[in-house]
Amino acid sequence: MKVTDLKPNPGAAKRKKRVARGPASGHGKTATRGHKGQKSRSGGLKDPRRFEGGRSILIMRLPKRGMRGQVPGAIRRPEYQTVNVGRLAERFPEGGEVTPELLARAGLIRRADGLVKVLAHGEVAVALRVHAHKFSKSAIEKLTAAGGEAVLLGAETDEEA
Repeated sequence: MKVTDLKPNPGAAKRKKRVARGPASGHGKTATRGHKGQKSRSGGLKDPRRFEGGRSILIMRLPKRGMRGQVPGAIRRPEYQTVNVGRLAERFPEGGEVTPELLARAGLIRRADGLVKVLAHGEVAVALRVHAHKFSKSAIEKLTAAGGEAVLLGAETDEEA
């Protein structure tokens, strides 16, 4: 037996259907598409999930509101996870250091690697040294009045420079 003697089993190899190659192919003229109608045209049948028989689709009929992220030139602002000083005082009654990792473990923010902003809602009576990416002015005032400190993350300090 030689490699040239090899051939597929009878009936295993099927010839390709040559559509729209003239009358001799047996699939000429309408090219197996039938006569007229939407399915015979080059555009074919539209996306069945969205197509509604030719009327305007639901997505197009509904009003669009707000800024959508896909809009070219849209202003992208950093998203901060916010925490109020009152919640900090509740979760850390003994005082001490408060970092984004501790906030995430305590369930006050979703992700420890995200940006954190501390707001001034609530009262704080314990000395907390809070590490965050941003603070409101009144939050800084409340923390310092209680004997604590607001430490900015991501900002260069004199010690590091």
